Amino acid sequence: MLRVRCLRGGSRGAEAAHYIGSRLRGAFTGWVQRTFQSTQAAAASQNTCAADDKAASPVPKDCLVCSYNEWDPLEEVIVGRAENACVPPFSVEVKANTYEKYWGFYQKFGGHSFPKDHLKKAIAEIEEMCNILKGEGVIVKRPDPIDWSVKYKTPDFESTGMYAAMPRDILLVVGNEIIEAPMAWRARFFEYRAYRRLIKDYFNSGAKWTTAPKPTMADELYDQNYPIHSVEDRHKLAAQGKFVTTEFEPCFDAADFIRAGRDIFVQRSQVTNHMGIEWMRRHLAPDYRVHIISFKDPNPMHIDATFNIIGPGLVLSNPDRPCHQIELFKKAGWTVIQPPVPLIPDDHPLWMSSKWLSMNVLMLDEKRVMVDANETSIQKMFEKLGISTIKVNIRHANSLGGGFHCWTCDIRRRGTLQSYFD
Repeated sequence: MLRVRCLRGGSRGAEAAHYIGSRLRGAFTGWVQRTFQSTQAAAASQNTCAADDKAASPVPKDCLVCSYNEWDPLEEVIVGRAENACVPPFSVEVKANTYEKYWGFYQKFGGHSFPKDHLKKAIAEIEEMCNILKGEGVIVKRPDPIDWSVKYKTPDFESTGMYAAMPRDILLVVGNEIIEAPMAWRARFFEYRAYRRLIKDYFNSGAKWTTAPKPTMADELYDQNYPIHSVEDRHKLAAQGKFVTTEFEPCFDAADFIRAGRDIFVQRSQVTNHMGIEWMRRHLAPDYRVHIISFKDPNPMHIDATFNIIGPGLVLSNPDRPCHQIELFKKAGWTVIQPPVPLIPDDHPLWMSSKWLSMNVLMLDEKRVMVDANETSIQKMFEKLGISTIKVNIRHANSLGGGFHCWTCDIRRRGTLQSYFD
């Protein structure tokens, strides 16, 4: 197994913070520097990037939950549901994460069902995906169906729900721990309810269960005057480290994190703020190291269609959204692959995502990948890498905002905790 040179969490984390922080408002800059100075100090106290030789707490023998990376042999997975999916209300945080050509769609259908015919086809595609996973020897679990059209109200806001389609967005498995993300969209505030039955079962099997601090999602969490008028605006704002979410309270979506053993990579995005990242860093220390990476991305939200780790020392990096820290991976001995341009037609509705869901693949192990049946170019890329492709059509399911990685959360992979950056 590949052993590559250390990417030092403390110094690199501080560099990433400096890169982003230098472009933020002056008042916020000081907070970022203080936060990541603590990251640097913690790393310096260890003398080495590697964690102590002693292993992390062993996973209980009967625990059903155990996953450390994105590529070990997959044994059990949660697959989301499209049933009852609703368009989120067109609030400021939704506007900042969607493109102008779809704003009319949100204004018309917000709080109501996605188009029924389209939803019916998406449901059928995901059912077939589940059948194929089972045929590959994977245990498949599903969240509970919920009526997402019900309006709810907290002391700070009111909204309707959205769906339980993307478990990757709300659940992060690190070892034998399931972490429920706090989320950043008001329409997703109660999304965790669809997964509670499953999580209680996993907890009863011996898994750890952590719920991150739930944000109030008060108006102060969002820049109510976030200036979006064009893609150029988005590029400029992202380059300056300006996002619709503020630092009022911690928030993050689990899909902004991607795992490689002891090293976990995250981006500051429209739905994940620095307070959320810092909460995760402190929570997972000292056994895991959280590194911030950033991209030339006009609309950063969820990392796995931009930067998808598919094996030890092997990463897919979106050529349209280059990683600012990619040389760190190359110098560490990683192979960086740019996937081919997606083949999805321009007229196919992608209300909540980009065409680059083609690289949002699910590794069943190092030599098997679940990939879009329509994306022949990326299929050929994997075959050249010696990776067999399991072809599944989820084109209508893509419209709801996710590919195979998004639609799943791996609960158990057969492997052990290792460091790929020592």
